[in-house]
Amino acid sequence: MCGRYGLTASYKELKERYDLEDDGYSFEESEEIFPTTENIVLLPNQRLHPVKWGFEPSFAKRPLINARSESVLEKKTFKEPFAKKRCIVPATYFFEWQPIEGQKKKDKKKIAVKDVPIFSMAGICERYTDDNGDNYLTYAILTTEANDQMRPIHDRMPVILNPEDEKQYLDLDADPKDVQTLLKPTSIELTIE
Repeated sequence: MCGRYGLTASYKELKERYDLEDDGYSFEESEEIFPTTENIVLLPNQRLHPVKWGFEPSFAKRPLINARSESVLEKKTFKEPFAKKRCIVPATYFFEWQPIEGQKKKDKKKIAVKDVPIFSMAGICERYTDDNGDNYLTYAILTTEANDQMRPIHDRMPVILNPEDEKQYLDLDADPKDVQTLLKPTSIELTIE
């Protein structure tokens, strides 16, 4: 599960991290990003674009903010977006809530990737049409089973791509089954506060 994350990096830092051409794009850094808000993602054309967080299929009672990586090629809602509309969701950390033994409340944990100031979460996009007939883009973050560090906190975590796999992930000509093999729990050390 990934229900909130932060992106506290400047456009210049993102430009250097993803080797982007300077298109004068600007955005506001955010210490806590919530579902249904518009946030930047990196599209396969190597451009940052503001996209709304949460798929909105007609059957869903609330936006679908996550998709399970293990079944992304089997679920009708996610199969085509994974094959043809992948994106990278830049982040500096994400949040997860750890149950406190014997209590109803949970402890909010801030989780980052050690020595990686900006990391890439695997995402997929989908286009919808609003009541006025205007198209808009949405995204969902892919999740996987928790690694050893995350397991005490939650049984799921976002797919954090290895930097060397990012280009293949965004390559829409790549076989989706090959791309799916990249969707595994990260082996990079996390920092948890």
